[in-house]
Amino acid sequence: MEQIMSTSGIPLKVIYTPEDLQDWDYRNKVGNPGEYPFVRLNRGMTPAMCREMFGRGGAYAGFGTPESTNKWLKYLISLGSAQVSGGALDLPTQIGLDSDHPLALGEVGKQGVCLDSLLDSEIMFDGIPTEYMSFASVVSAIGPIYLAWAIALFEQRGVPLYAGRFSSQNDCLKEFIARGTQIFPPRPQVKFTCDVVEYCIRNGMKSASPMQVSGYHIREAGATAPQEMAFTLANAVAYFEELIKRGLSIDDFAPSIGSFFGTAGIDLFEETCKFRAYRRMWARVMKEKFHAKNPEAIKCACSSYTAGSYFTAQQPLNNIVRGTIGALVAALSGLPSTGMSCYDEALALPSEESIRVALRTRQIVADESGVFDTVDPLAGSYYIEALTDELEAQATEIFDKVQAMGGAIAALEQGFQQREIAKSAYERLKKVESGETVVVGVNKYVVDEPLPIEIRKVDTEEEHRQVEKLKKLRRERDNKKVDASLKVVQKAAEDGVNMVPSILDAVKTYATLGEICGILRSVWGEFKPTGL
Repeated sequence: MEQIMSTSGIPLKVIYTPEDLQDWDYRNKVGNPGEYPFVRLNRGMTPAMCREMFGRGGAYAGFGTPESTNKWLKYLISLGSAQVSGGALDLPTQIGLDSDHPLALGEVGKQGVCLDSLLDSEIMFDGIPTEYMSFASVVSAIGPIYLAWAIALFEQRGVPLYAGRFSSQNDCLKEFIARGTQIFPPRPQVKFTCDVVEYCIRNGMKSASPMQVSGYHIREAGATAPQEMAFTLANAVAYFEELIKRGLSIDDFAPSIGSFFGTAGIDLFEETCKFRAYRRMWARVMKEKFHAKNPEAIKCACSSYTAGSYFTAQQPLNNIVRGTIGALVAALSGLPSTGMSCYDEALALPSEESIRVALRTRQIVADESGVFDTVDPLAGSYYIEALTDELEAQATEIFDKVQAMGGAIAALEQGFQQREIAKSAYERLKKVESGETVVVGVNKYVVDEPLPIEIRKVDTEEEHRQVEKLKKLRRERDNKKVDASLKVVQKAAEDGVNMVPSILDAVKTYATLGEICGILRSVWGEFKPTGL
């Protein structure tokens, strides 16, 4: 009989029995909700709370200019989104380049919204009620600048720091490993990242999530599920060690950190087991390595996004089904919400129709499927528990290997994670090309048909309008104040202090993103990747 394998290459049995769970202990392996090792559900969540949040969760959006994104956010609110954010940033913004930089040509507003200064943040959220506004993004290289824009906007609206909703992925290590939008060399970039967490903790920003440790991009780059788990946890450990060196307590900062932003992929059972296994790994590392006492630090706050890399340009409407499977993964894993890839993901930024379908998919899963009627509905299944244990064992082996190399930073400096992901991605590609791994509409059930949907295209004039607005800003602001503030930023970078206060003062003078990052590049240098 042919050996059945999971997506990550784990051999599977045709049937699982009690013999696969010998010496299996309920309290040690699963536990009751709210009890160690916190496998079941997120922090303090009940099924009813999950159902409500899952169906009404915020929408991730952003494209073109801040003016275009502002209109889009208002449309999302009209669809029933509980919160909105201009979370998708274009590539120039993510790597600290202003829209008129030569390297930004042709990329402005294409992958997300372009933000050059505080002015653009003001425009993006203009007319958006404060209760709907969440300043959130997958920003990683420019975390302190993004935080400074948020704080300045909160101050303008009279929102106290403790109430300001700010969420930043702010996980730079995964950029070096899998994505590539880092700016500075690893160690100053990690320092810059941790400045955000330290500032939020020391300044009482209780509604902020200053870091969300991400496995999503690692998985999307081609990692297996155990690699996604192991590399993400190793990255978290590296950040925690840096923060503890600054005198912060693990019990104080860990509860404010999103412990695992993972992929809700296409392999229904493996992906569900992945989140369950990761919670257990997190709890043990927090308890045994960091000696955390606060239960909120030991519990893992998981969130997810459906696996856009599995969405195909061919027969794009098939992606609605793929997204539904990802949503079920998140629901069966007890996650309070999931971001939904849109069916035109492989072709362009989402259209109005595709984002509405994605939102309705999540709402149908929440309100009609019944998956939130009970906590952890798959718990106790011989297959689920055996696969959860196997995923944990494989991920722990990889995690221990990274730690033996000196931790996540030392390992990436040696190219370890990058090589391992490249190997896994290559193996998957070979299987797809050979037909061993079926992708419906790509290597099986292929039909020759015209593209059945209209895709969103960003107006080419958007870039011109943004550049002209940026030039106007530079002419009309007080440039003496800007220059003085940038000198303070340079001094802070040279002295190795927390960068947020000096950057906050700079953005209030309307110093631009590119100007601030240019100063930091002159002090810290710029990362130059080497071959694997």
